[in-house]
Amino acid sequence: MLSSLELVICDGNGIQTLSRKVIWITGASSGIGEALAYRLATAGCKIIISARRKDRLETLKQKCLETGQLTKEDVLILPLDLQDFESHKEAVAIAIKYFKCVDVLVNNAGRSQRALFEKTSFNVDRQLLEINTLGTISLTKALLPHMVEQKSGHIVVTSSIAGKHGVPGLCSYSASKHALHGWFDSFRIEAYRYNIGVTMVCPGPVFSEALTYAFTENTEKVRYLITMTVENEMRYNDNSIETIQDELLGVVSKPGEKRIPTSRCAHLIAVAIANKLDEVWITFQPELFYCYLFQYLPLVAFRL
Repeated sequence: MLSSLELVICDGNGIQTLSRKVIWITGASSGIGEALAYRLATAGCKIIISARRKDRLETLKQKCLETGQLTKEDVLILPLDLQDFESHKEAVAIAIKYFKCVDVLVNNAGRSQRALFEKTSFNVDRQLLEINTLGTISLTKALLPHMVEQKSGHIVVTSSIAGKHGVPGLCSYSASKHALHGWFDSFRIEAYRYNIGVTMVCPGPVFSEALTYAFTENTEKVRYLITMTVENEMRYNDNSIETIQDELLGVVSKPGEKRIPTSRCAHLIAVAIANKLDEVWITFQPELFYCYLFQYLPLVAFRL
């Protein structure tokens, strides 16, 4: 079993109902965001793709156009930095001016992290909360007046299984994702009167660049890890090496690992969007079993 029961029941139904909807995807330069943009392009959605790496967005746009479902005017490249809070209102203004509306915002951008709590600097905690939590809330709040005015909208948030349950070595990351659930679960209730829905997406391990660009506990150790990664011939191209910053874990997912392909994850997220599901879990067993156990038998789960 790969996903929560409600998502399995809906799988394969309704994605084409999103055709010609305007869907804004952040974190679209790689991983889940890139795969989701392509999946929605095949369904005929108009898309706004955002990330910091504009060159990758250009490549993604071309790939989306090759589906034959879209014209170049149907794809807007809108570079975005989640930590640059002051730029979010301007980004929203550009999106609204271009398409006149945004039907769905997919808050997918974020960073991962791997480090034990006693070794993690407060600066890492702060940056994760700024990117994963405050950046997501900031962009959402910048767009909300337009959704309220049009009396419709759908906010999708890429959380994590770690946003539902604590995971060792992910304290800061897990906190940033738990916070999203608190904010958006509360917002869902308030936004009901404006016909604005919320979908929380909780993936498990996915084949992506998340671990390559993940934070560790400090910058000095990260620099060493990146050096070792390159020396061990992880096959980064020259452009990738130039974009590496100090805070990166530098781990590359290997074929054969128990991870969900981004294409499958993106398809299930599209199903969740089309069916306006409140929350979905996308992962393999035994992780999925523990999701149900913590949801319905928490006293038993905490004692395992």
